[in-house]
Amino acid sequence: MHIPQPEGPPKPEYSMSSLVEVLRYRARTQPDDLAYTFLVSGTQAGESLTFSQLDARARTLAVRLLRSAAPGDRALLLYPSSLEYVVAFVGCVYAGLIPVPAYPPRRNKPDPRLESIARDANVAISLCDEMTRNAMAAVRDRLPVLEKTQWLTTDTLEPCDGATWQAPDVGLNSLAFLQYTSGSTSDPKGVMVSHGNLLRVMHEGDLSWNLLPGHKMISWLPIFHDMGLIYGILQSAYSGIPGYFMAPLTFMQQPINWLQAISTFRATHSPAPNFAYDLCVDKIDPQQRAELDLSCWQVATIAAEPIRAGTMQRFVDFFAPAGFRFNAFTPGYGMAESTLKITTTCRHEDSVFTEVCTEDLRRNRAVSPSDAGHMERETIDSPPRTQTLVSSGHTLGTTRLVIVDPATCQACPDGEVGEIWVGGPIVAQGYWNRPEKTQETFQAHLSDTGEGPFLRTGDLGFVLDGECYVTGRLKDIVIIRGTNHYPHDIELTVQRSHPALRPDCGAAFSVDVGDEERLVVVQEIRRTYLKKANTDEILTALRRALFEEHELAAHAIVLVRTASILKTSSGKIQRRACRDLFLDDGFPTIASWRLDSAAGASTSSPGAMPAVMAPNIQDWIVKWIAARLERDPLHIRPHDPFDAFGMDSLSAVDLVHDLSGWTGKSIDETTLWNYPTIWDLAQFVVRDDDAAAPPPQVRDEEISARQQDDNLDQLSEEELVGLLYEEIQTDEPGG
Repeated sequence: MHIPQPEGPPKPEYSMSSLVEVLRYRARTQPDDLAYTFLVSGTQAGESLTFSQLDARARTLAVRLLRSAAPGDRALLLYPSSLEYVVAFVGCVYAGLIPVPAYPPRRNKPDPRLESIARDANVAISLCDEMTRNAMAAVRDRLPVLEKTQWLTTDTLEPCDGATWQAPDVGLNSLAFLQYTSGSTSDPKGVMVSHGNLLRVMHEGDLSWNLLPGHKMISWLPIFHDMGLIYGILQSAYSGIPGYFMAPLTFMQQPINWLQAISTFRATHSPAPNFAYDLCVDKIDPQQRAELDLSCWQVATIAAEPIRAGTMQRFVDFFAPAGFRFNAFTPGYGMAESTLKITTTCRHEDSVFTEVCTEDLRRNRAVSPSDAGHMERETIDSPPRTQTLVSSGHTLGTTRLVIVDPATCQACPDGEVGEIWVGGPIVAQGYWNRPEKTQETFQAHLSDTGEGPFLRTGDLGFVLDGECYVTGRLKDIVIIRGTNHYPHDIELTVQRSHPALRPDCGAAFSVDVGDEERLVVVQEIRRTYLKKANTDEILTALRRALFEEHELAAHAIVLVRTASILKTSSGKIQRRACRDLFLDDGFPTIASWRLDSAAGASTSSPGAMPAVMAPNIQDWIVKWIAARLERDPLHIRPHDPFDAFGMDSLSAVDLVHDLSGWTGKSIDETTLWNYPTIWDLAQFVVRDDDAAAPPPQVRDEEISARQQDDNLDQLSEEELVGLLYEEIQTDEPGG
């Protein structure tokens, strides 16, 4: 396939051997050109840096860092989204240190994930700004690993002579940074990204997205995530174009900020996950749209697993009056283990869609409904059910993608679904200090030819006409009577079956019943339906949709309260964790339906509140916390304060809201500050006369400090990501 080359003379950084060389090249050849601008809002620019200013600040910081650490040491970055974060990352690279992108710890709350990252990386130094350092004063004793490291507040360092800086001895195989995956809080894995990995991915990005002089990049993605760091920040410097970025919260509070920034600053390239495009349609009204000019937007990267054709069409239908064009969409696919990108759609190419028969896809084949076998069947029976899949593009350069049968480890023919394996210089070096896991994930070989090594992505997909289609996760496949069912397809069917069901907040998985696997669906109810939901109607509609769309009869269906479904920090459904919680009967249930396999009957049991007694309330709260925060209910003690369980402001509000709906009592959102333990709250709820019962004695200044501690602007970026995904599912328009 022909890939258009960038216009103008060749860019010499393509042959360079490190990110340091690239950034120094920009400082020499484009010293006064804008490198980065931090956006306060969609129309207001804050601080900016030119390429020469970035280089000077990074050299100065590197000289200072080498007084406290040695090349090869790991440096933990604990900043909110800011230019200081960018300078710190580049300063570490200039010093030969290995930056570990992270986020500020939560105020006055334990942070096991951050503790695990710091311990796994064995960090020697922690970097932050003065505001973050002051905010961390009360939490450092809860992070013993961090307490042992050296600390530098980079925005208050005494000046030193950057002219004494010497370039570090790094090359293509040297580590550029450690990118920690968004796995469980106790076991994050550090992906070892080399300078060679990084330059190859950005070189391919420069080609595929055709980044040219005059182009501009805008991003709101968190910098500690790979897409936000590499594509949202580093790619623009590699390509020599201005990069504009804002905090995730700026987008979360008002999605219009993202599109206003594109319109105001005339951005040509801007990436986002699939959900962000849906959010813009849901939260931006026609009057706001009328003020936008999106005709400048040439590359709207969209990435999710899988990408929704409906999402793309909705966005185009709504924003076409503002100048957005369908061919601006560039679907892609990748992961941290492949540095960022595996496949992409190039700027000069249209997105590719294919219609396949749902029944055949379940049997690991991508078959068009126009195939002869289906045409014959159509004359006998009804037309086959179909679904439209969006291609995630194709590979570039030396990247090799193979679809492999996970059972035999042999390559599959085109059109057959298997595990996606990837080889080439974009594949990272492995997991930090995890030789066995590295061998398992990064060193796969085809069993018949011995070809390899390949990265096993754990994703399922197929290749058709050179295009890669991602169809699901290998470990999440539901197999019923020998037929594969993709849980995200089941979940989408469920959520479309009734307006009371909350989008992107359900989990489909299988459980063993006797000698076979059976389907279980756990699905959240929208907040606005909690008090008025006709659960029998919802369950009937849901069961009918499962049969009509998938020919499936569920073993059990559980309708649960808002914010009950377990997700990762990046918003992905934790289906295995939901399965475990279901088996432990741990979900806060509104209603349930279960097939009686012995009699062929069903039972419906709404989760109605039992007699209002303190023990009932305590038990409900314990189960809610266990489900929401992934805690062992045996370790949740009624007299421990709520913040001991790691609750943040979002979970506190949700707890009060759900408890209010379950009990039928109006409970103010500040109640948890007045009744700070499970026991206290349960006693408050059961009282007949709330006003007559004084709350436990808590000093006014303590309440004020707690409330101030949980203001949105004090949340870590990890919490902001969680809030962001919650905001997507707010039910009321403009909420």
